[in-house]
Amino acid sequence: MRWGGGDEAGDEGYPEFAAARAGHLYRSACLLTGGDTHLAEDLVQEALGRVFVRWKRVCRVGNPAGYVQTVLTRVFLAHQRRHSSRRERATDVLPEIAGPDPGGDAPLRLTLLEALGQLSAKDRAVVVLRYWEDRSVEETATVMETSSAAVRTRCVRALARLRVLLGDSLSEHAGR
Repeated sequence: MRWGGGDEAGDEGYPEFAAARAGHLYRSACLLTGGDTHLAEDLVQEALGRVFVRWKRVCRVGNPAGYVQTVLTRVFLAHQRRHSSRRERATDVLPEIAGPDPGGDAPLRLTLLEALGQLSAKDRAVVVLRYWEDRSVEETATVMETSSAAVRTRCVRALARLRVLLGDSLSEHAGR
């Protein structure tokens, strides 16, 4: 599917692009926010809005999906910087993200989301970009506007912290 165009309004292909990417962006945003679905929806809306404003230019880049993911991550990090002093959560109960799960791994997903939620915003962003989005260290550094060395350091620390947080609970859920 090719997104782009050049009609008078400048949004040719955008509705299809947004509809095709919204689900993936929402799942990424849920991971970034540690399961805060309300904030995740807001972040996706903000990212898609920013991309819409620049759609004529964005649709000409080789990877608009990667571009919108970068915008989402930067919107999340900016939100965390602005709101770092207050840590509100809409609820303590995490809803199912993708509906009923035929594989029955809901407890595992909830355990992982809870652990992700305990990481710092930047550590969470590194983990999501590197292991959920499968981005390279260099791509992650570009998105986060930092050095490759800083990304590698954050990866090591974040994974070590996740191991501590998850402890035996991960093998308990995975071993079923």
